[in-house]
Amino acid sequence: MGIDLIQFMLVYAEITISSLTANVTMTLESASLNRLPTPPIWRHMLAMLYDLLLILPLFMAATAIWVAILGPTDSIAQPTVPRGLQWAGWLLIVILFFGIFWRRGGQTLGMQAWRIKLITQTGERPTWRQALIRVVGALLSATLLGLGYAWRFVSADNAYWHDQWSGTRLVLIPKKG
Repeated sequence: MGIDLIQFMLVYAEITISSLTANVTMTLESASLNRLPTPPIWRHMLAMLYDLLLILPLFMAATAIWVAILGPTDSIAQPTVPRGLQWAGWLLIVILFFGIFWRRGGQTLGMQAWRIKLITQTGERPTWRQALIRVVGALLSATLLGLGYAWRFVSADNAYWHDQWSGTRLVLIPKKG
C-alpha cells in the first residue's frame, strides 16, 4: 500500500509538472502572438474567399441530403426544402466549420494559406462561445452593408465589429524561414 501511494504521488507530481510546463509554453506563445500585427484587409478577404470555396460544397451536400430526405416536389415553383430549414442548416454548417477550425488551431484552411490566425485578446485559442459570437457577428457585419468590416478603418486597433464583440483579433503570422 505504501508503494502504491508513492507511485500515485510521483505520477501526480509528473502530471502537475507537465501541465505547468505546458501552461508556461502556452503563455510564452500567447505573449509572442499578441505582438504580431493585424493582417491587411485584402489578405483577410482572400482567406474568406478560400473558405467560401470550401463552404459552398458543404451547402450543396446539405441541400442534397435534405432533398433525399424530403423527396422531390411536383412543381419547380414549390421548394423541396422549406426556406427556414435550409437557412438553419446553412447557419449550422458555417458555425461548425469556423468553430471547429478556430477551436483546433485558430485557423481555417483559407487563413492558413494567407498566414492569418485568430486569437483572443490574451493570445489564447478562442472558446466556442467566442467562435459563435464571432460567426454571428461577422454575418451581421456583412448584412449591414459591410459596415462591420468597414469599422476596421475607424477602429484604433483595426478591429471589426465581430472582433470587438467576441474579444478576438486576427494576427498575421510571419513566414517560416
